[in-house]
Amino acid sequence: MNAIKTLHIRRYTSKDKPVWDAFIQSANNGLFLFLRDYMQYHAKRFDDHSLMAYEGDVLIAVLPANLRAKTLYSHEGLTFGGWITSQHMTSTLMLALFEGLHKHMKAEKISKLVYKPVPHMYQGIAIEADLYALFRNDAQLIASSVTSTIDCRQKLPFSQRRRRGVAKARKANLTVKRSENYGEYFKILEEVLQAKYAAAPTHNLKELTGLAKAFPDNIQLFAAFSGKKMLAGVVIYESAHVAHAQYIASSEEGKELGALDMLFDHLIQDVFAHKRYFDFGTSNEKQGRYLNENLITQKEEFGARSIVQSVFEMPARTR
Repeated sequence: MNAIKTLHIRRYTSKDKPVWDAFIQSANNGLFLFLRDYMQYHAKRFDDHSLMAYEGDVLIAVLPANLRAKTLYSHEGLTFGGWITSQHMTSTLMLALFEGLHKHMKAEKISKLVYKPVPHMYQGIAIEADLYALFRNDAQLIASSVTSTIDCRQKLPFSQRRRRGVAKARKANLTVKRSENYGEYFKILEEVLQAKYAAAPTHNLKELTGLAKAFPDNIQLFAAFSGKKMLAGVVIYESAHVAHAQYIASSEEGKELGALDMLFDHLIQDVFAHKRYFDFGTSNEKQGRYLNENLITQKEEFGARSIVQSVFEMPARTR
């Protein structure tokens, strides 16, 4: 454990932005979600407590995080995070990172860590040394969700129902294309979420359009149309290995005509066929204890299968 002697952890400051962003862009599990310009959109909602870990003078890992009620969260404004590292991260060095994290928590009087690791499908090579380190540090699983994912290297066929939907949409002469009309799409999305879940989108329209403008290569809206009328849409978050459906919505007319079936067929078979994974997102509530079976069935009928997204809680050491 010689690395512990030279390893030190400190808080991120705004002056670190260029170094942080450069590290994210080269990291094994770095995503545009972890860039400071993306995290900044909800900065007022959270007390940022992101960390940077150095071995000597070399930055070896960063942790997007916020602090609330003496709990350090693997950032609450992000679906997942955890330690962001290079491909050179080893199990021994990860254990040292957690040793350093305990020291930081003690110095800052932080009582516990809530940690959301980056799923392996978002990594260049699968490194789960942090999961082992969590076990070694008495962390407990507190939430578990399933995200429905297609491995594009070995796709399963669409169900008969989804194929019928695609055929119906084609017969109705629907068209599919990328769109910049987030306003029209947002009306459909809000109606769907309000009717089904009495909920609002995670991002408001201003936030979503701002993020799409800031990250045009990563955030894209694709929609299905009848003539010029938008019937359904999907907001895609694109990273190096994954095309993730962040928001999915269809009007009642779109449902009748199979608009989403045609849209997903186009995205999976054509637009993002080169990606390693196509991800529909989770179908869970109540920290994973409730599974929306109708929703996940729809996703699985496109050939998706479950990958687990876990959340862990690690207590601070009392000695």
